[in-house]
Amino acid sequence: MQDDIINAVMKEVMKRVETPAAAPAACPAAPAVAACAASGLTEFVGVCEFGNTQGLVIANLDQSIHEIMGFDKKYRSLGIIGARTGAGPQIMAADEAIKATNTEILKVELPRDTQGGAGHGSLIVFGAEDVSDARRAVEVTLDNLPKFFGDVYANDMGHLELQYTARASKCLTTVFGAPEGKAFGLILGAPAVIGMLMIDAAVKSADVDVLDYGSPAHGTSFSNEVFITVSGDSGAVRQAIIAGREVGKPLLAAWGQDCPSAHIPYI
Repeated sequence: MQDDIINAVMKEVMKRVETPAAAPAACPAAPAVAACAASGLTEFVGVCEFGNTQGLVIANLDQSIHEIMGFDKKYRSLGIIGARTGAGPQIMAADEAIKATNTEILKVELPRDTQGGAGHGSLIVFGAEDVSDARRAVEVTLDNLPKFFGDVYANDMGHLELQYTARASKCLTTVFGAPEGKAFGLILGAPAVIGMLMIDAAVKSADVDVLDYGSPAHGTSFSNEVFITVSGDSGAVRQAIIAGREVGKPLLAAWGQDCPSAHIPYI
């Protein structure tokens, strides 16, 4: 009788393991929102499983904190995005939020925290004169986050990150110096050895302007990755990104593990 029960349990477990899970279409916010609402935290906006990202608002920032952080006092309300893993997707999603709301980017930091990964986490702060704008910026960022994880590919050895927009806005200008209104791309490989070949292949494949470069000792919080950001004609930027991706994927898989995308690829 006991053997029959064990066999039945194992059969059910194997069935679940062998059945591929459908890619999540949106951020699973409901349980976390319910838990935080019950504790009275009105500042809580939501969480997203991609990058273990959380969004908060502060309706009226304390004056002493305004001063010590150097924020313009007219932005009394803040929207805050924080993630344990990832920066590019969060920055891209925040750029969409800037386009859709009456907010400004006050701060973007890249902490060295990836739960053991090769990259880093992120902290993004929106400034707004009205708390409803700050909250909306956080909501738009969380809503867009799954899309920008679509061209993040990872396994136990590292990850690749490709990002693209046809029209950069103020967040990308603040972080990467992207020309506002022009096409923008990010090509990143981790560990850094892969990123080196990816960026070389990318710029050889298309006529793009290289805006910025990151390596373990240059602009990456000493994370084990190499990246470039590019701008230019929309088609050329896309071609550079695709070339970097096609070089990086087989290199990341060379250790014997596949490197699936985190969501639905969009580039």
